[in-house]
Amino acid sequence: MIINKPLVVFDIETTGLDIIQDRIIDITLIKINTDKSQIDKNYRVNPTVKISNESSKIHGIYEEDILKCKTFKSYAKEIFHFIKGCDLGGFNILKFDLPILIEELLRCDIELPLKNVKIVDALRIYHLMEKRNLTAAYKYYCNKNLENAHDSHADTIATLEIIKKQVELYENMDVIDNKGNTLGKISKNVDSIGSIISNNIVDLSGRIIKNSESVKVFNFGKYKNQSVNKVFKSNPEYYHWIMKSNFPIDTKKKFTEIKLKGIKK
Repeated sequence: MIINKPLVVFDIETTGLDIIQDRIIDITLIKINTDKSQIDKNYRVNPTVKISNESSKIHGIYEEDILKCKTFKSYAKEIFHFIKGCDLGGFNILKFDLPILIEELLRCDIELPLKNVKIVDALRIYHLMEKRNLTAAYKYYCNKNLENAHDSHADTIATLEIIKKQVELYENMDVIDNKGNTLGKISKNVDSIGSIISNNIVDLSGRIIKNSESVKVFNFGKYKNQSVNKVFKSNPEYYHWIMKSNFPIDTKKKFTEIKLKGIKK
C-alpha cells in the first residue's frame, strides 16, 4: 500500500449506535507514517452516560470497567493532534466511527478539518468489490455460475439450491444478530429457520419491528425505537399522518391493528 501522507486507521466502541446521543468508551488509533513506521494509541474513557446493555454484550465493556477512567475531553486535544493532517481509515467509519468522533471533538470545541482528508472505509470497499446478489451467492454456496441471471425460472432454481446448501452448511450453528443476541440454531426444519429469520418483523417493509422485549416499536423517524402503542396514545395525530402518507398498504394495516388493540386495552 502506497501512502502519500500519514494514514490513521481507527476503531471505536461506544455506549450505543446513536451518533448524536451516544458516546465513545474506547478508541484505538494506528498511525502508519510515510516511512512505514507505526504508532499505536488506545484510550479507554468514561462516557458520563449509561452504556446500553446491547452494546456491552457486543464489546464486553460495562460501566464498572470505566468508572475510574478519564472523560473524552481529557484526551480530545491529544487525539486531535495525533490525527490532524492525516488520511483516515477504518471499517464503516463513514457512517459511524468518524461521525461520532467528530461529534465528540466538537463537544470539546475542537473542529477536525476534513477538506483534504482521504477516507478509506474498508466496509465500503468490501460492499463495492464483493457483491451481495444472487449470482455471488450461487457461486459462493454452490460453486456454480448463474446462467440467465434475472430470468425468474433460473433465479428460482438457483435460490432453492442456495437454501439447501445454507441449511447443510450452517446446521446446528447459532444465529447471532448484530446486537450479540442468540436468535436460535439453524436446523433442517423450515419452521425453525423461518422463526429465526423473521423473528422481529411485524410489517414486510420493516417500518415496525419487535424490540428485545417483543414490544412493537417504530423503525424509522423521530419515534424510532419507541413503542408504537405508546406513541399513538400520546400523539394520535401521528397515526393519522401515517395513514395519509406514502406507506405500503401492509404497513398501514399493521399500524391500524396495533392502534385498535391499544384502544381495547
